[in-house]
Amino acid sequence: MSALFSPITLRGLDLANRIMVAPMCQYSAVDGEANDWHFTHINSLALSGAAMFCIEATAVEAIGRITPGCLGLWNDATEAALKPILASVRKHSKAAVAMQLAHAGRKGSSHTPWDGGQQIPIAQGGWQAEGPSAVPQKEGETPPLALDAAGLKRIRDAFAATAQRAERLGIDALEVHCAHGYLLHQFLSPISNRRTDQYGGSLENRLRYPLEVFDAVRAAFPADKPVGIKVSSTDWVDGGWDIAQTIELAKQLKKRGVDWIDASSGGVSPLQKIPLGPGYQVQFAQAIKQATGVNTIAVGLITEPKQAEDIVASGKADMVALARGMLYDPRWGWHAAAQLGGHVTAPPAYWRAPPHEQKDLFGATTFGTR
Repeated sequence: MSALFSPITLRGLDLANRIMVAPMCQYSAVDGEANDWHFTHINSLALSGAAMFCIEATAVEAIGRITPGCLGLWNDATEAALKPILASVRKHSKAAVAMQLAHAGRKGSSHTPWDGGQQIPIAQGGWQAEGPSAVPQKEGETPPLALDAAGLKRIRDAFAATAQRAERLGIDALEVHCAHGYLLHQFLSPISNRRTDQYGGSLENRLRYPLEVFDAVRAAFPADKPVGIKVSSTDWVDGGWDIAQTIELAKQLKKRGVDWIDASSGGVSPLQKIPLGPGYQVQFAQAIKQATGVNTIAVGLITEPKQAEDIVASGKADMVALARGMLYDPRWGWHAAAQLGGHVTAPPAYWRAPPHEQKDLFGATTFGTR
């Protein structure tokens, strides 16, 4: 039996395989509200064969967006915009739907990637970003405002409120975004966190705020539904955040009942030097899993079914998450199942899709005509 297509249970959520569609920013929302693009994107990839689809980084407040086009879930309008999309997914797909809760911190007020991705000045329609310290992402940019006690509480409460909205929408699982140089990662990394209070300095202090946010989300979401977290396992910069500190974070998260750790890397500094290559981040998922026993998800240039199978079968990670690979091949899960001898589900209208030699891809299905 294929390890990739074996089931896994995350708290009260049963998944038929170990594949997740990774959260991918679409930069296509208007005032945080999902629209017809999201309807098409989400419904399409919910039929990929992956057992779980994770909605893109979803801002918990308006200034927590990376770009003006980022998705949000902070008010009734953003909640209402997602409702019909999720209703359609539930009607046609058996995939679990997760959501990544996020705050951009000092990386907020940016242009979309296809418009250069650089900071938008306030005079040109941007907004004042906030962060742990008044240290800009790049030299010459407008620095963020250092968050005070009231700001920390506001954002912590916003994460919890968004978790409650996600539950009202029927979301099956949540992932707290603590990676890629966004707000919670900014608190972890000494590159971006220069605070001298209880949230800065020592490792214990730098862990404090991300753990407080995780606790707030966990408390606001039903106890039988899983909550995971995405981390940057290293900054790829000397003197920055690294895998040893990530393991200490993972140990604290394990005490809090984290259901998975999605092990990515980088994003907090333009000085990073990343050795890109197939599966280059799998080592981090493996190290975290070996040190803590927590479920891990491997990400990063995982493109081939046999590659994904080896990651899970060898115990390097419990699941894999694909992003660009899914965009390039929206039926990646089908093709992986065909190669590895697994089964996936599909709507009856698609039952005739597999070639004859893969007629059992969808299990025992019948399709009569006259």
